[in-house]
Amino acid sequence: MNTFKTDIEEQPLVSVIIASYNHAPYIEASINSVLAQTYANIELLVVDDGSSDGSAQLLRELSERHGFGLVVQENKGLSRTLNESVARCNGSLVVPFGSDDVMFAHRIATQVAYMQDKPEVGICSANIEIIDSTGKVMCEREQRKRNEPFRRLDFDDMFLDRKPGPTAATLMFRREALETVGGFNPEIRLEDVYIELAVTRAGYFIDVLGEPLSQYRKHPTNTYKNGRFMVENVLKTLEVYREHPAYEQVRLRFLNSMFLKYARKDKVLGRELLGMIPLKAWNRKTLRGMLRMVFS
Repeated sequence: MNTFKTDIEEQPLVSVIIASYNHAPYIEASINSVLAQTYANIELLVVDDGSSDGSAQLLRELSERHGFGLVVQENKGLSRTLNESVARCNGSLVVPFGSDDVMFAHRIATQVAYMQDKPEVGICSANIEIIDSTGKVMCEREQRKRNEPFRRLDFDDMFLDRKPGPTAATLMFRREALETVGGFNPEIRLEDVYIELAVTRAGYFIDVLGEPLSQYRKHPTNTYKNGRFMVENVLKTLEVYREHPAYEQVRLRFLNSMFLKYARKDKVLGRELLGMIPLKAWNRKTLRGMLRMVFS
């Protein structure tokens, strides 16, 4: 028994933070996947960020049953909630985890082992498997992020989109890297894009393992489906690096991509995006988007 305790104590403590907002149908599966990890030295903190769907009561019951830390608060937004949660936690490795996603049982053990002798890696990520709202694995056509090869990313890889980026459902941070960049920016609500750029800008790498370690759940309220939210927060994030020589190129490429994406889905947003793209920056995506607006 003493040997077992010593082994656990020698393992890095991993703080898993689940910030939940109106995810009552999914939150228990997310928590259970953390509790089922093969890695022993984990502290779990769950924060209900002002849910109105009965999540808070469910979380109180789960906390009493399993003994994890729980904070129930008025809505503060994810970035501010993560900063406060990191301050409460003690782990040298920090895992913010979606309250609608599911970890494979070996996820934490795999990433801790990888991070162990690589101080230059500020963030470890991996591939994902896509599931639907019921937890069913989606068809092969949906699994674009499942079989990507290993890649190491620096700031320009991220900013210029030169390689497939990390996946939010598998991020593991070195606490030192989070502290170096001052944590998440409360003014930017799309927390993963901001923090990935900040950490790599500070000189750390993001290493993305070439295997799926989590299941990402697709459902009607996924953040990426809110086009206006995505556009506003990505533009705010890019603005932080407006002195980069490729800033305007990166900004216009993003606007063109989002215009093409939303030209049919949200014509009001589409027209706003088109108005932000100068004629000299029009490309095939712009023209395809215009055709979608006219003929849909």
